[in-house]
Amino acid sequence: MTLADTLKGMIGLDPTAHADADMKAVLAALKELNPKPIEECSVAEAREQPTPADAVRKLMTQAGHAARLPLEVEAVQSEDTVIPGAAGSNPARIYRPAGDGPFPLILYFHGGGWVIADLDVYDATPRSIAAQSNAIVVSAHYRQAPEHKLPAAHEDAFAAWRWIVESAASLGGDPSRIAVMGESAGANLAINVAIHARDSGLRAPLHQALIYPVASNNIVSISYEENRSAKPLNKKMMLWFVQNVINDEGDLKSPLIDVVSADLSNLPPTVVVTAGIDPLRSDGEKLAEKLRDAGVAVEHRNYQGATHEFFGMAPVVQAARDAQTFVSLAQRQAFGGVPLEEAP
Repeated sequence: MTLADTLKGMIGLDPTAHADADMKAVLAALKELNPKPIEECSVAEAREQPTPADAVRKLMTQAGHAARLPLEVEAVQSEDTVIPGAAGSNPARIYRPAGDGPFPLILYFHGGGWVIADLDVYDATPRSIAAQSNAIVVSAHYRQAPEHKLPAAHEDAFAAWRWIVESAASLGGDPSRIAVMGESAGANLAINVAIHARDSGLRAPLHQALIYPVASNNIVSISYEENRSAKPLNKKMMLWFVQNVINDEGDLKSPLIDVVSADLSNLPPTVVVTAGIDPLRSDGEKLAEKLRDAGVAVEHRNYQGATHEFFGMAPVVQAARDAQTFVSLAQRQAFGGVPLEEAP
């Protein structure tokens, strides 16, 4: 049997059948919220749909599922602000861990296909990472499509990087210790920030953490076919996002989207996190391979029983707790803290 035959046989199967039990509980909670499929929504409707973060909050209120955040995470203080974008200002949220600085800094970009979601939907990840990496995390919003198509979000991300480099000391941070991080479309922005910093002669990130990144224009990859009907992200949703963000089909060849075709040399040490039940898994795998080929130090971990969006679900999903520990140890190592191989 050929690979094409195998993939054809997967069509119609439920890829979430082999999800971890706690992951299935989140998917069940999301289903109870009755979201309309994003690919069937107008953009305005899509932005109002229940999210996986809503499902986690719902689950935490149910008997037997209640989970408490670690004290270190509860101690993180956050404040909303605005920062310069490429065409005006954008919302941002600054997360500060307990203790005295100066702290390392991490610039974080949320997901949502460059179209939906905001700082509130993606509050959990930067809050947890601030505590675990003992760093100030700045979650930077950006202009979204289709109102602002490619490269608007990327230009805002570049502006956010320039701002954090210039403002590190006034934020209580160490200007010599700044990293970048993102989830999904935000991970795409994060690695493009590192590329932009290299090419523009700006201070480079010490480290980049790429959580299930959008990294190629290949929509017939193994993971796209395996997970064409997955939840909470499937193939039709990804096509909906892409069609909203591009100006024309030529944009699909842009290295901003097809990152695996970009020059990836001289980028900072990188961690890549992927999920088994995710159309974007192959993107992350290919990107890790291309980074290694370019001489970049890369660590990649795949969480086979997890779905897209799992990373911020640490209160209720073990794989998220494991992945956050993996990422934060790598960040602390990059900042000169506990080496990854010596961490408890």
